[in-house]
Amino acid sequence: MFLKKHALAAGLFSLCLSSFSFAASPLGIWKTIDDSSGEAKSYVTIFEENGKLSGKVTQILDPAKQDSICDQCKGDLKGQKVQGMTILWDMEKQGSAYDDGKIVDPESGKVYSANMKVLEDGKKLEVRGYIGFSLIGRSQTWERIEN
Repeated sequence: MFLKKHALAAGLFSLCLSSFSFAASPLGIWKTIDDSSGEAKSYVTIFEENGKLSGKVTQILDPAKQDSICDQCKGDLKGQKVQGMTILWDMEKQGSAYDDGKIVDPESGKVYSANMKVLEDGKKLEVRGYIGFSLIGRSQTWERIEN
């Protein structure tokens, strides 16, 4: 009798665990989408470095733009090739989201504060760049390519 109760309890516990939804990680490769055209622009790989998340452009999808340089960028980013550039950095986990990071727009060279959160069980990533308060800014939704 004891074994039957123990097996039943273990089975219920396993069932509860399997139905519990764990937050998906933003680590992996994401396809960025152009705000105006809706076309895919690049692949960005999100990785962890020193306990914080960063994102690097690993591929620009338009062959004519693969040699683009960040002419408008300032500091260390100025003159860097966009493909291979770290465009997102210092993202810290805060609850189910990531915040306190920075993101650069390689076309304008402007650096914004950034936050991000994983959506749709890890299939999408909402990335928001803003100045000052998060309410004043712009969001993009990236699509997962692989983990």
